[in-house]
Amino acid sequence: MTATRGDPGSSGPRVVLHVDMDAFFASVEVRDDPGLAGRAVIVGGSGPRGVVAACTYEARRYGVHSAMSSVEARRRCPDALFLSGRYDRYAEESARLHAVLHAFTPLVEGVALDEAFLDVTGSVHLFGDGPAIGAAIRRRVADELGLACSVGVGRSKLMAKLASKAAKPSATRNGVVAGAGVVAVAAQDELAFLHPLPVRALWGIGPATERRLRALGVATVGELAAVPPTALERHLGSALGRQLAGLARAEDDRPVLPGREAKSVGHEETFAGDVWDRDDLHRRLHRLVDASATALRTAGRTARTVTVKLRFGDFTQVVRSQTLEVPVDATPAVAAVAAALLDTVGVDRGVRLLGVSLSGLADPGDGTQLALPFGPVVAGAAGPAPATTRLQDVWGPVAAAVDAVRARYGRTAVGPASLVADAGLDVRRRGEAQWGPQPDRAGPGSPPDRGPGG
Repeated sequence: MTATRGDPGSSGPRVVLHVDMDAFFASVEVRDDPGLAGRAVIVGGSGPRGVVAACTYEARRYGVHSAMSSVEARRRCPDALFLSGRYDRYAEESARLHAVLHAFTPLVEGVALDEAFLDVTGSVHLFGDGPAIGAAIRRRVADELGLACSVGVGRSKLMAKLASKAAKPSATRNGVVAGAGVVAVAAQDELAFLHPLPVRALWGIGPATERRLRALGVATVGELAAVPPTALERHLGSALGRQLAGLARAEDDRPVLPGREAKSVGHEETFAGDVWDRDDLHRRLHRLVDASATALRTAGRTARTVTVKLRFGDFTQVVRSQTLEVPVDATPAVAAVAAALLDTVGVDRGVRLLGVSLSGLADPGDGTQLALPFGPVVAGAAGPAPATTRLQDVWGPVAAAVDAVRARYGRTAVGPASLVADAGLDVRRRGEAQWGPQPDRAGPGSPPDRGPGG
């Protein structure tokens, strides 16, 4: 079904679509296991520190939503079936989705695994107007993936994004209500569509900004549009004030950027219990570094900045970064920097979360050398730091060989000795514990952890 508010293709040169999969992760699980159909299925971490990644609309009937704590989700929907998620499986389906989208335009900007913007301005003469293209995409996604998506059509990313949300199904205590599937907002209808929405609908407005706006008596986008831009800049800062003043008037000229590269690569892990032991933290850190550096090399990139993040049991957070004179991608080179950064932080409060990110991405260079400005802070060093000036040169070819072996025989075929455990090489899988640690034993209503790719 298509709900159309005018024809955006006839009122301006740009036709932008936002395609958003409906309950993507949960829908993949239900499609792969039809026995789950009609059940309240929650994908995410089922432990006490887990969060909901996605859930079926049957679970949403009880107020469950993504980013909710798993404890709260279980309280609201005690009969829900928790699944730990299979990130690799969702990535496969995302690639299939993008193949469908690229059949309509090369201008596809992926936002996440389950959503993307499309600029179809140059495609309307081939496939029809924006709503027609949106309907065609929905049919192909249903036929080829066996999944449902919602599509918004507008002159800008802002309007397309808001329209796709309006096109989605909804869940009430009485049942699930089908959405329009495709909603298009014409230029002459933009303000009528936009202004009744709550201010949180706009990019850049989080809980803190919303509270500041409510203090000004502003609750809807229309009320925001009535505030003079100078007043917004005075209360919110010049940059944010100007941005929100424009968005409230439906002004958004951001282009669709195909092939947008990630600005960083990294992994983080929330632990089932706080960790105080530094040796244990170093082992966990090396596991995160191994996964991050491998992903970096797989992307054909190097990094100049290494960042380590720790969140403690009291929810305070510390971030340490080091920018190098030359880019690195070899695991031992990254690990030396990350370990030294970790050792600059006291862990007596107990570490709840540990993360590593690599940024300042660049193309691989020739003849790079690593000179680390660390002294006795390097882990285990009682005196001067071990020689690290040639870590990148020495270990670069080794890292390439390790990647080749893993590509042929699997991620657990070879790796750092520090990751050897009783059950073999403990290599972090992509998407592992993406939404929080799993409990040692499944809780009520929880099946065994299938794990990513399981």
